[in-house]
Amino acid sequence: MSKPTPISGFPEWLPAQRMIEQNIVERIRATFELYGFAPLETRAVEPLDQLLRKGETSKEVYVLRRLQEEPGAQSADSLGLHFDLTVPFARFVLENSGKLQFPFRRYQIQKVWRGERPQEGRYREFLQADIDVVDRDDLPFHYDTEMPLVIGDAFASLPIPPATILVNNRKVCEGFYRGLGLDDPDQVLRTVDKLDKIGPEKVAALLVETAGATDAQARACLELASISTADASFVDAVRALGVDNPLLDEGLEELVRVVEAGVEHAPGLIRAELKIARGLDYYTGTVYETQLQGYERFGSICSGGRYENLATAGNERFPGVGISIGVSRMLGLLFGQNALGVSRSVPTCVVVALPAEELRPACDRIARSLRSRGISTEVAPSAAKFGKQIRFAERRGIPYVWFPGADGAADTIKDIRSGDQVEADASTWQPTAGDLTPVVSGS
Repeated sequence: MSKPTPISGFPEWLPAQRMIEQNIVERIRATFELYGFAPLETRAVEPLDQLLRKGETSKEVYVLRRLQEEPGAQSADSLGLHFDLTVPFARFVLENSGKLQFPFRRYQIQKVWRGERPQEGRYREFLQADIDVVDRDDLPFHYDTEMPLVIGDAFASLPIPPATILVNNRKVCEGFYRGLGLDDPDQVLRTVDKLDKIGPEKVAALLVETAGATDAQARACLELASISTADASFVDAVRALGVDNPLLDEGLEELVRVVEAGVEHAPGLIRAELKIARGLDYYTGTVYETQLQGYERFGSICSGGRYENLATAGNERFPGVGISIGVSRMLGLLFGQNALGVSRSVPTCVVVALPAEELRPACDRIARSLRSRGISTEVAPSAAKFGKQIRFAERRGIPYVWFPGADGAADTIKDIRSGDQVEADASTWQPTAGDLTPVVSGS
């Protein structure tokens, strides 16, 4: 077999990186559960018509079909891999509403697939960690203020650079655009959302071309998008632009509540950023994006928002608000800068040295005794010279080597970092807390 060619956009972490990923995911999960979110996993596929119903996603959806299916066939039950976890969650709520207690708080940590151009920190298969709260008919606004606080605590538990959560409210934008006299606020939102990618001049030109804006209206839209504050002073900045609209007033009031809650919870965590729009059409109010300090040029690593109509069937409506951490995206960026490390490349804490192959059963008994007390242990792969067995442990970052006693002598354990070697009993010996499991750290 010839050497395989890697497929771009489908990350496969090395074991040390995988251990970091698992550690990060566990810390995120623990924070989600501290806030009372319950775990959920949904299927990988959804009906294609559901995936294509919300937002500009048709070019990103991977279609699932049988190998022998007729080329070009599109049946009513065609399936696609989900591109986020919000659409499948909305479907799950509709299907199981009679079994759920509302408001329903769930977290979901799962792979998603998105057919976009792979680049640093952006993949076609990646892990997301989502939280959402949904309710029947109406969802109180205080959940919008809670979302960034949960994420702030989750990020604070990780060995990563400080995070800033950028917040806006689509009611602010839509009300402002309508107050200007623009009749297609959704198109304006989609265009302004491209600001960081193409710059203000091209956005202004697109607003004139695609949204029917005059040059003055386009300039006003850009002035709104330039407003950025760490407190509620954004209200005065918006008012100074001289636009009035009831929806604008409602959006400003809601955005003030989110920002002020963030200031009280963790000063510096939240910033009002009025250019944030989010590209998916199902968002209706608060929207969030998140940047890591020093990685701002890569854009958001955590985003979400309020949706009123994503989960609807007949007269039933389940409004919600959610936010999603792009775990693979975040880790890919940090791995690329060698900004995360782990104290060893394997879980093993102790290697039991093997004096001779016929003594392997005795060494296995020592290993079983250590494992029974939660100490990750392996027996040396062969009865080589002890120096070679120590090097085997050193290469993997394993801190301890256990030497079985000979001719009735006591067993000893050696800390191969310091060289200290002491007598030990496999039924009672305990490593230091920092050595029991690999330690993940940031640079």
